[in-house]
Amino acid sequence: MKILVIQQKMIGDVLTSTVICEVLRKEYPNATIDFLVNSNTKPVILENPFFDRIIEFKNEHRDSKKSLFKFLLQIRNTKYDYVIDVYGKLESNLISLFSGAKKRVSFYKWYTQFAYTKTIKRHSDPITNASTAIENRLRLILPEHRIASEIRKPKIYLTKEEKAKAKEFLESNGITSKKPLIMISVLGSEMRKTLPFDYMAKLIDEIVTLTDAEILFNYIPNQEKDARAIYNLTIPKTQRNIHFDVFAKSLRGFIATLHHCDILIGNEGGAVNMAKALDIPTFTIFSPWIIKKDWNMFEDGIKNDSIHLADVKPELYKSKSIKEIKEKSIKLYQEFSSELIIPKLKSYLNQLLQ
Repeated sequence: MKILVIQQKMIGDVLTSTVICEVLRKEYPNATIDFLVNSNTKPVILENPFFDRIIEFKNEHRDSKKSLFKFLLQIRNTKYDYVIDVYGKLESNLISLFSGAKKRVSFYKWYTQFAYTKTIKRHSDPITNASTAIENRLRLILPEHRIASEIRKPKIYLTKEEKAKAKEFLESNGITSKKPLIMISVLGSEMRKTLPFDYMAKLIDEIVTLTDAEILFNYIPNQEKDARAIYNLTIPKTQRNIHFDVFAKSLRGFIATLHHCDILIGNEGGAVNMAKALDIPTFTIFSPWIIKKDWNMFEDGIKNDSIHLADVKPELYKSKSIKEIKEKSIKLYQEFSSELIIPKLKSYLNQLLQ
């Protein structure tokens, strides 16, 4: 039996969908399982034992009709028996349809049903602390009565060599285990997912005051200017604890560095999901427009916790649609002051590091 799991999009989505591969491996131990992802997310799933092959959807497939058609033919020639399309957008609709698989499953959308033999409706409320992101993915392959008992945590797999190299990298920059090491996700993937810079700077000041921790910043190269702006807003005492230039040169390098951190704190996004997949404690600050229950995976209020504007100012959300909230997310962020976040963050750190 040949199975194809499709999950394009961002790092968090790809990591979360690895649980599908894990359950499929249990259900069909003799099957060949392929996992189709965008090329830029490939590093987070290397070494994962629950699928046989990574199929890369490259930018050229998106930019060239000829390249896309050639890719679709390769999928068809593989002769998959079973396709699970988690992404459910035009590209994956075409891949699913062209696969020729007798069984093709995705989430329900009235305008894409033709591409699948079965569609599943998402549930809006979680039944476990795994979040709807995990539970709804499992609904693509399991009956409802098995969802709660088959919950899995996404995992990232690092080699011993990768861990050792990252430790050596940190030590060469004067970072040892004498103090807590905290990774700060200072920026989201876009401004609508990024706490205002001055609020973030105040949170970092508070973290250093409470813990005297060594601080690393997580950001991608084209965000360096904004990350530097946040650094410049922190007080001199805090800046002495921030290792701004200790920066992994690759995503895999970042993951290995994160493995050696004690906590990750910051904006919701891929870094938070990677930390959880490495079993690193997290404190997440959700964007005002993100639905918290969809992505607050495995929160217990102790090791993993979070805060959302709706938690502290629920009145701002009365009679507002998701579309309205998303359109006003930048303005809503101004309501999400550091003073509203610090009490819960302080309680989290005191409990975790006591």
